[in-house]
Amino acid sequence: MATRPQGAPALRPPSFGDLTASLTQGVRDFAAAPVFGLFFASVYVAVGLAMAWVTYVTGTTFWLILAVLGFPLIGAFAALGLYETSRRRQAGEPLNFVDVVAVVWAQKNGQLPWLAVMVVVLFLFWFFLGHMIFALFLGLSPMTNVSSSLDVYLSRDGLMMLGFGSLVGAGFATLTFAMSVLGMPMLLDRDVDFVTALTRSIAAVAQTPLTYIGWGAFVALVTLLAMLPAFLGLFLVLPILGHATWHLYKRVAEPA
Repeated sequence: MATRPQGAPALRPPSFGDLTASLTQGVRDFAAAPVFGLFFASVYVAVGLAMAWVTYVTGTTFWLILAVLGFPLIGAFAALGLYETSRRRQAGEPLNFVDVVAVVWAQKNGQLPWLAVMVVVLFLFWFFLGHMIFALFLGLSPMTNVSSSLDVYLSRDGLMMLGFGSLVGAGFATLTFAMSVLGMPMLLDRDVDFVTALTRSIAAVAQTPLTYIGWGAFVALVTLLAMLPAFLGLFLVLPILGHATWHLYKRVAEPA
């Protein structure tokens, strides 16, 4: 990988045209290099299937709702290889599978693990808080497995719990999205510390909240729908969205 520019770039507000153009470029990147997209998507799908299997064999499928809602929070890490693939195509560099994986692996020695730790902590805290929300609204009911009964969730208290929990989950998702939507590709693109990357990303989202939150809602909805058929839809959705996220970052980042 070429020497990265120093420091965070200036970030201009995105337009609706930036979003649609980025999505179009994401489709083109996946079509041009499908093997890379399918490989990195397979890692994400494998993690999702493993999470579902653990809840099933341990008889704790009540955690599956929290896992499904929180699972997209860690999708940005599976997209790192997609960012590098798009970067190479955009720069006219050759696409070599070993080199792409090596760049992703090399991030373990940089600033990215610190951002990863923050996102994982948020993900785990979401599980803890989800348990507390269940106890708050349904403290007299046992933790009900999704595979055995949905009655408890359709009760008045159950519906209130789902509504309140969805609002709290949306807050977690928004914070994680704001940290990673520009912060993650910035760490790959620039020589910058993780605090600067995530604060610049959050500031950019706060500057143009409707555009970014709309994009984040679209990403979350498409990802959740892609998870329904045994996570298989992610083989198509994740590569396109990963490539598109890189192009969105490059479109709003001022040149070095």
